[in-house]
Amino acid sequence: MALHPTIARVTDRIIARSEGPRRTYLDTMARAAADGPRRGHLSCSNQAHAYAAMGSDKDALTAEQTPNIGIITAYNDMLSAHQPFERYPDLIRAAARGAGGTAQVAGGVPAMCDGVTQGQTGMELSLFSRDVIALAAAVGLSHNTFDAALYLGVCDKIVPGLVMAAATFGHIPGLFIPAGPMVSGLPNDEKAKVRQKFATGEVGRKELMEAEMASYHGPGTCTFYGTANTNQMLMEFMGLHLPGASFVNPGTELREALTVAGTERALEITALGNDYRPVSDILDEKAFVNGLVGLMATGGSTNLVLHLPAMAKCAGVILDLEDFADISSVTPLMAKVYPNGLADVNHFHAAGGLQFLIGELLNAGLLHPDTRTVAGDGMELYTHEPKLSAGGITYVKAETETRNDRILRPAADPFQPTGGLVQLTGNLGRSVIKTSAVAPERLVIEGKARVFHDQESVKAAFKAGEFTEDVVVVVRYQGPKSNGMPELHGLTPTLAVLQDRGLKVALVTDGRMSGASGKVPAAIHVSPEAANGGPISLLRDGDPVRLDATSGTLECLVSLEGRTPAPADLAGNGTGVGRELFAAFRENVGLATEGAAVVV
Repeated sequence: MALHPTIARVTDRIIARSEGPRRTYLDTMARAAADGPRRGHLSCSNQAHAYAAMGSDKDALTAEQTPNIGIITAYNDMLSAHQPFERYPDLIRAAARGAGGTAQVAGGVPAMCDGVTQGQTGMELSLFSRDVIALAAAVGLSHNTFDAALYLGVCDKIVPGLVMAAATFGHIPGLFIPAGPMVSGLPNDEKAKVRQKFATGEVGRKELMEAEMASYHGPGTCTFYGTANTNQMLMEFMGLHLPGASFVNPGTELREALTVAGTERALEITALGNDYRPVSDILDEKAFVNGLVGLMATGGSTNLVLHLPAMAKCAGVILDLEDFADISSVTPLMAKVYPNGLADVNHFHAAGGLQFLIGELLNAGLLHPDTRTVAGDGMELYTHEPKLSAGGITYVKAETETRNDRILRPAADPFQPTGGLVQLTGNLGRSVIKTSAVAPERLVIEGKARVFHDQESVKAAFKAGEFTEDVVVVVRYQGPKSNGMPELHGLTPTLAVLQDRGLKVALVTDGRMSGASGKVPAAIHVSPEAANGGPISLLRDGDPVRLDATSGTLECLVSLEGRTPAPADLAGNGTGVGRELFAAFRENVGLATEGAAVVV
């Protein structure tokens, strides 16, 4: 199938926009690769320090023709998604030895959970943790003793931060190893109902805790289609996972076999072998376009609208919101996974998952088929699914029909003809809205603004019964410069209750809402943010505001000329729970439309 003209046009636009940065990046990677295997340039003393604790692996490590893998791990046992990584280094080291190589843990990176910090002060460090992860991974790899890297990470900021580091060390191969989703627990829609009942006082904290514990109940990624599982999808679409690796549950034989296979493949694609595949060759413009298509086809997390530009910039590729919008306009929404539907990622995987979806998108001409990947050349490899065999993993062609059309549909008969993301522009700036979970009759909302400077004030107004008419709730001074751009997912139950009462409700914010957000229309990442003097800082209570996701506009319907930005007391945003350490991040962070990054 010929490539869709819009996909081709957007790709050409990205290539042209990125020409200078991409050339500089590739030249830098070529110079690094030309030096040959890194360990060959270390002194005997350098190497002795690096191998002192490696026991029986010392002889292999001093042999320059034996590939050595650096493991960057986000393990901790506070995150369910990362707890399985505890034993991965031992498994990887054993697999490397069996394949004639070695492996060392090069370093650990922090991994925080937005679920734990949701609505808490710690959430103000969440977005910045992505850049910290990139920096920490770079420190680990800076020892220059590695011929390839394995990246162990799953969740919200961890994978984007690791991709940023992998691109920066793009002269060596890099392969991402996931841990998989937890098995299904309490259905997400039932959990959401309990949350809404708690918001209205119909149930108490005991019932709420029981519901939450039944939903988040074991090792693995949370099963809704939020940022963590969107990350896993992206790693397959962008060619950094082995095919079919994303959604295999922890603790299974197949999960372990995929980790072994990933280790073996990492050894095969170093510069010491005959199939050298550095990250710099894999993460090109086409790979990022494929990632954008996957994001739209699955209705993935809006957090990736922040992360993808930052990830791409590290590889010399420049993305813009117009790329997201144009690709969304031609990509069918093929999956219904909570919050876009009732199914979870385990159900999605059982229905045919990414292998079916990738096959359909290739046949529709919506993916670049000729990308390089860690598995080999071409996206067709990702239409095959892994099976256990006596020798480890074998791949078989995935089924070409969905096993459940309520969860996963073909490109020719999608849930809706366009993807789940729309760019909004107007006199309030630029922003995005995720429409895939929003009912058609709620895609256009017009109402009087109620302006707040934090989400707790919104909840207080709700409890006081102040919302009695159609309303556009504006929560400003929540951008990266203000307070690190915390996620405002805690507002979802409150706004959903108002909507269920028959009010037309929308949210407008320079803060974040993740893929866990649902049915309430939300214009998010408004840029420039209020702390940068953006137009959102000029709004007042009662101003008529119109959010129109059908035309892609976000407007205040009265003139904002002559107004001065509303004052906001941000003094309390700089202290407590480590916020003091991130002052330089808040001062130097970029615009949300460019990835809200500090290090690039």
